[in-house]
Amino acid sequence: MKALVYTGTEKLEYKNFNDPNIVNNESIIKVSASGICGSDMHAYHGKDERRIPPLILGHEVSGIIEKGLNKGKKVVLNPLITCGNCDYCKSGSEHLCNKRVLLGMNRPVERQGGFAELVLVPNKNIYELPEGLEMKKAPIAEPTAVSLHAVELGEKNIKKSFNDCKALVIGGGAIGLLCALILEKIKNCGEVYLSEPNQKRLEVCSKNLKSTSTTPKDPSLKENDFDLVFDTVGLEVTRNSAIKHIKPGGTIVHIGLSQPSGIFDFRKATLQEITFIGTYCYTNKDFENTLNLLSKNKIGDLNWIEFKNLSSGAEAFKEIHDGTCSAPKIILIP
Repeated sequence: MKALVYTGTEKLEYKNFNDPNIVNNESIIKVSASGICGSDMHAYHGKDERRIPPLILGHEVSGIIEKGLNKGKKVVLNPLITCGNCDYCKSGSEHLCNKRVLLGMNRPVERQGGFAELVLVPNKNIYELPEGLEMKKAPIAEPTAVSLHAVELGEKNIKKSFNDCKALVIGGGAIGLLCALILEKIKNCGEVYLSEPNQKRLEVCSKNLKSTSTTPKDPSLKENDFDLVFDTVGLEVTRNSAIKHIKPGGTIVHIGLSQPSGIFDFRKATLQEITFIGTYCYTNKDFENTLNLLSKNKIGDLNWIEFKNLSSGAEAFKEIHDGTCSAPKIILIP
């Protein structure tokens, strides 16, 4: 098969790769579409110890079952593979499973990803493509599940209803835009602001949101003014922005993974009883709920997604790296 292979820091090659071999309780999927995630970019930059080259990245995947159970069925994949036996898995918190792995990783267990013509996945991670969701847009299900889980974590911790809540989303990538769309269209949040420094991406976000989309330095973003802040970037500067803008007693939901450490105002967090929640993925129930809302077009038409051929995937990664890409999400088509 052909695959886009991560071969070294900031290096991707479109080349021949061994086809996956079928194993018990798993199926081979002929990939129809696969999205580029922020974590794929971390690997591309050589900053993810779980993804060591050579490796096929990509975990946001839709396709058709080529070999295995229900051959020929159109599907979308939940790439988060868990043990199913631990206390977390048995209690509905399988996203916290200590043995969790993801497609497109090779530490601690090798799982080649979806930037290829074929991918092997456990049958329990395969969901039928729902009516109303286009195959080529279906990879957006995974980041939408991440965003839905994050928003609902925040919802559990705020001290007022969403209708009376003022929320700030930091970052206009896919997770940021999806969080804002869910806050706006699903949760009916009273006021939603999204901040993004990239002017091209900001314009895309503003076209798809009724809420306020602005730059991080806009004076309308006041200190101690938001009940809920979502940091979907995860840099030291965005964490500092989050703690600056959060109200006393407010909640910060931290989703981004860009920078693992840095200066943070723990004094304010302590004195003003700020709740800080880290979140990385989602539960199976979140994924099922996401497919339902996407099939019913509840967060819009998703026309902010950009599609490129898998063969030109290296150029797509470079555009994201260089900041010349305006689309919050690029999906690659084999």
